[in-house]
Amino acid sequence: MKAESILRVTEPATGEELARVGRASADDVSKAAMVAQQAQKAWAEMPLLERAAVFRRAAQIIERRTAELTEWIVRETGAVSPKAMFEIRLVINHMHEAAALLTQPKGLLLPCDGRGLSIARRIPLGVVGVISPFNFPFLLSSRAMTPALACGNAVVLKPDPRTPVVGGFLHAEILAEAGLPSGVLCVMPGDAEAGEALVTDPAVRMISFTGSTAAGRRVGELAGKHLKKVALELGGKNSLIILDDADMDLAVANGAWASWLHQGQICMSAGRHLVHERIAEEYVARMSEKAGQLPVGNPHTENVALGPLICAEQARRVNDLLNDTLAQGARLAAGGTSNGVFFPATVITGVTSEMRAFKEEIFGPIVSITTFSTDDEAVELANDTHYGLSAGIITGSMSRGKAIADRLRVGLVHVNDQTVNDDGFMPMGGQGSSGNGSRHGGPANIEELTQWQWLTLKDSAPRYPL
Repeated sequence: MKAESILRVTEPATGEELARVGRASADDVSKAAMVAQQAQKAWAEMPLLERAAVFRRAAQIIERRTAELTEWIVRETGAVSPKAMFEIRLVINHMHEAAALLTQPKGLLLPCDGRGLSIARRIPLGVVGVISPFNFPFLLSSRAMTPALACGNAVVLKPDPRTPVVGGFLHAEILAEAGLPSGVLCVMPGDAEAGEALVTDPAVRMISFTGSTAAGRRVGELAGKHLKKVALELGGKNSLIILDDADMDLAVANGAWASWLHQGQICMSAGRHLVHERIAEEYVARMSEKAGQLPVGNPHTENVALGPLICAEQARRVNDLLNDTLAQGARLAAGGTSNGVFFPATVITGVTSEMRAFKEEIFGPIVSITTFSTDDEAVELANDTHYGLSAGIITGSMSRGKAIADRLRVGLVHVNDQTVNDDGFMPMGGQGSSGNGSRHGGPANIEELTQWQWLTLKDSAPRYPL
């Protein structure tokens, strides 16, 4: 195999090579799409209870292999074990939801004059292309792939080239063991060439993309040009609003989780902590104290709270954003720049709306604190972004929190909870530059991953007068 056709999978914490996999070319993707197209019809026609049993068996296999899967997630993505377990639990939920999806109603009986039937029914799209990211690869591949399969589609999955094992091959192995027919799921790890081939291939009728807004714009542009349905779940500049009546212990617990879970490499991470000016000094002190208590290191060999960022390039980008924001006048209260890919839990204060940390998605473990004096100002600050994914509000008054939530331009909002939430059952997606209004999860799956077909049935054809 030529060197350019190989992907070397490395452990972010050590640089150690974990595996070698094939790098999909545009031609490989085209062949996979054809294989998937040929396999899809028989899969969709398989008795529904037999298909449901595949997903139930897959859930059992995942439960049985939890220790192995945890180790892969920790080593390939740099996650701590609790984060890996969280991913695994949600994927098990997805499998059970997929089995249940098969017995849900998939159409409507429409009014009809005369004898006969008029039916609107949801039918499979055919082949769905799924492009998943590096940060939660086991979960975010599953979120689109699993319901797409349950809806009778075949899937061509392109995981991020940095996480192809967790994001792709382990799914394929588990589902094959569970009885998914050959060809119904094809895994094609690769770079932009493979992604563009997947988006433009005529056999692929829909693209589900999770990743950066910049890449999502390109995917959306290509999908539109080729008249394809596209679901885009993109970046976020999410606000955690701490009101002056908040319980400080709860505020700190929520704030730490919202920005430091998985080193802040989550689209729903709190990129802004908007804190009422009356409690800001205490919040800064408490968050800074918490930051100093969180060890950073190799989660595979050490008991740490934060693992590495995914790669050196990502660490450089986060360092640049931090240094530029400090140069603009913000103050470093805890943490600081990285040691290679290991970035400490960091707190910066005095952040204003002109600074990079306020404007840009950080994707690193930085708590960026901006103060406000009124609820109206908090809403204005939270809405001062072209993103619109998630928000959290910590308050002693649910009604006050609800009044703020009603005014936020986001796809997900939580009163008395932080910004990073996912249960596998809700319609997940954002507004503005965080997505194109598409949704995956719960009641949105059938709508997103099938299409309407109008079917009429008559005993005999009508005699038209022409």
